[in-house]
Amino acid sequence: MFYLPPMSVAELSPGTKMAEILETLPGARRALFARYHLGGCSSCAYSDTETLAELAARSEIDADEALAHLLASHEHDAAMLISATDLKSRLDAGEKIVLVDVRTREEHEAVAIPGARFFTRESQQEFFALPPETVIVIHDHLGKSVLDQVAWFRGHSMKETYGLQGGIDAWSREVDPSVQRYRLEME
Repeated sequence: MFYLPPMSVAELSPGTKMAEILETLPGARRALFARYHLGGCSSCAYSDTETLAELAARSEIDADEALAHLLASHEHDAAMLISATDLKSRLDAGEKIVLVDVRTREEHEAVAIPGARFFTRESQQEFFALPPETVIVIHDHLGKSVLDQVAWFRGHSMKETYGLQGGIDAWSREVDPSVQRYRLEME
């Protein structure tokens, strides 16, 4: 198998394969399930090789409408993210930001952003007890699942919660190369 560079959002069309859509729009799986109930179980599942048009035809929905929904959801998701360089600038300016690491304990203990707190059930209550205007930035490894965590925090009144775009890997590449990069075998 060979590597294909990721598509840009502008290149997406109903003829795009689902794997490419999911890679380009990290929140696409959640958006498809929330609006159309697609992808949540075996009866509404889709394959990576299926195009959005094929999925739409099989599901009796309009492919252009589904793509428009995915793009609007992506724009909404982008507003919940912060880049590594923007986060670094805000921290350097002295802004008080709570960094929350939602990776596994093993990952956190091996490699961490200085000052980041590991998320546990116990710390969850501490985070939710903070004033709602507290700025919280959540990070995972590559930024692929952080939006779900951000939405969950925001749903618990923590409206100034953001996800680190690209995760700790982006932090290492763009801000602090002393934070070791790594790869998980299951990714």
